[in-house]
Amino acid sequence: MKHLPKHLQPRWRYLAVDIESWPDVEMGRDEFQRRLWYSAQNLLGDAGSADLDLSVIRFEFGGGDGSAIVRTRRGEVSRARAVIAAVDAVHDHAVGLRVTGVSGTIRACEEKYMGRGREDPEQRHVAFEGADQRATVRGSRVDVPVEEAFTGATILDCE
Repeated sequence: MKHLPKHLQPRWRYLAVDIESWPDVEMGRDEFQRRLWYSAQNLLGDAGSADLDLSVIRFEFGGGDGSAIVRTRRGEVSRARAVIAAVDAVHDHAVGLRVTGVSGTIRACEEKYMGRGREDPEQRHVAFEGADQRATVRGSRVDVPVEEAFTGATILDCE
């Protein structure tokens, strides 16, 4: 089978997405992809979802932080951003998603928006609500385990 001429090949845009959740959440590429498709179908319907043709190209997640590269058709970037913004949970775990940039190639997307050094989470003890507790510290964010869940705090809340 012959390749399509260059002017008939589909054009893609790649969205760099930062993912944030609680430190104990485990999430895989397939779960994230399924949630994006579900969100697109709910927001745009079957035809609109098919027009976007969302696909997760790269996915990394661990320790509550992660990143992904999501592919969409050229001209559909604003609707793809809306779909990503509509995702609030993956596999019943709350997540925060932020599109950090859009690029025309995977390589440029990785270099421009994902090449920064990631901050490593640090475990340490903090004074929170008058008690000494273990916490996960990522930059200026602190996740303190309280009963069955986590409480988000800042360095100023803990000292």
